Amino acid sequence: MLRYIRSFTLVIVTILGLFLSNQAFSKDRETVFQYSTLGSLMAGVYDGGITLKEISRHGDIGLGTFDKLNGEMVVLDGVIYQVRSDATVHRLAGSSLSPFACVTYFDKDISIISNTKMDMGALTRLIDGRISSPNYFYAIRITGTFAYVKARSVPAQTKPYRKLTEVVANQPTFEKRDIKGTIVGFRCPPYVQGINVPGYHLHFISEDKSWGGHLLGLQTDSVSIELDMTPGFTMELPKAGDFQTTELGNNDSEAVKKVEK
Repeated sequence: MLRYIRSFTLVIVTILGLFLSNQAFSKDRETVFQYSTLGSLMAGVYDGGITLKEISRHGDIGLGTFDKLNGEMVVLDGVIYQVRSDATVHRLAGSSLSPFACVTYFDKDISIISNTKMDMGALTRLIDGRISSPNYFYAIRITGTFAYVKARSVPAQTKPYRKLTEVVANQPTFEKRDIKGTIVGFRCPPYVQGINVPGYHLHFISEDKSWGGHLLGLQTDSVSIELDMTPGFTMELPKAGDFQTTELGNNDSEAVKKVEK
């Protein structure tokens, strides 16, 4: 009899463990995970402090950059791509480091099909008209054909690091026409100033994974727009390095616009 009670208890504990594990997993899927702050990146904190392996544990879509600001990060379908300063794309993983990243697990909540030509302004206005509230985070995935894409990336920096506004003042920019690919990124609420980019922060990668960058401009042709409204947000801060001593109090919105646009 005691043997059956033990067996029954083991089954109950196993089921309960699976239930709690699934509950935690479900919660994580509705959370944006961010490492460090945009303000620290703006101030020149470029040394990586989190591995790509750890970033991958928190999401399958997103963006960021790499150690020493070495290129733009595109996270798509669980794969981390590095777009270097010549616009070439390389797949990275494992122990490579990042000073800033923002990811989540993508679960589509809103879908929009558009065959209308739109520039960046028209595209963001279309999305703004479909979201339920501007006060949440929205992960974005836009796939299709683009009549025009303008993007940028930056080369690895050396110490003493310049501020991000100075780095992007001489950024390499690239242009492509009639290209298929995917835009990934976030629409963040206005109150994240200094933490992330209020509004839209988007990166592009071509369908063949050979070209991309931080999105500066576009002209859509035929695209599928998917949005994931995400109510949770968690952030991990660097535990060492320049983050500890860098002044982060000046969250200049105009400087952010210069960097993003």
